[in-house]
Amino acid sequence: MSNPASNEEEENGPEPVADEVLVARSRDGDMGAFEELVARHRDRVYSRALQMVRNEEDAVDLSQQAWVRAWRKLDQFKGDSRFTTWLTRIAINLCLDHLRKRKNSLETDSVESYEETGGVERFTAPQELDPLLGLEREELRQRINAALDKLSDNHRTVLVLHEFEQMEYKKIAETLQCSIGTVMSRLFYARRKMASLLTESRAHQ
Repeated sequence: MSNPASNEEEENGPEPVADEVLVARSRDGDMGAFEELVARHRDRVYSRALQMVRNEEDAVDLSQQAWVRAWRKLDQFKGDSRFTTWLTRIAINLCLDHLRKRKNSLETDSVESYEETGGVERFTAPQELDPLLGLEREELRQRINAALDKLSDNHRTVLVLHEFEQMEYKKIAETLQCSIGTVMSRLFYARRKMASLLTESRAHQ
């Protein structure tokens, strides 16, 4: 008589090995385990890099650098957070260094210089609307990417860290080496600009 549990395992396949187990094996020099981590998470790392630097070649290079650094620093991963969180932080720090090097060649405006004073409190919140309502997933992704392209590095970075990485204001401030007030101001302007760009793109359908 067959074992129902065994049959179920055959149908669904074996449970995937946890990231933490693969990390432990990688620390012991198992390159196959590390290659499995790369296969699992390379798209996530590349996607986050692309969201921040908005250049495919740079994103490929930075994501590769992130994997090299992760391999070298595996002993520093203590398991306090998920491996993907730790890895993405490495990629983000590399992206920030990259953005700092090119900052003088990209967009700056009077709004950004004003926001350093924390002047966001003087502004009214943007109108509550959902410019993405009814969009298909692929169309939504394309419009968000197009809007991100039009944000300055400072605005795009704080938006990605807060909205995609779910980082708190204090952690963002520490990462960017600025005040919490500046983080709040940049996020305010970034959200308002994104809403405006997405609404505008729908109007031109």
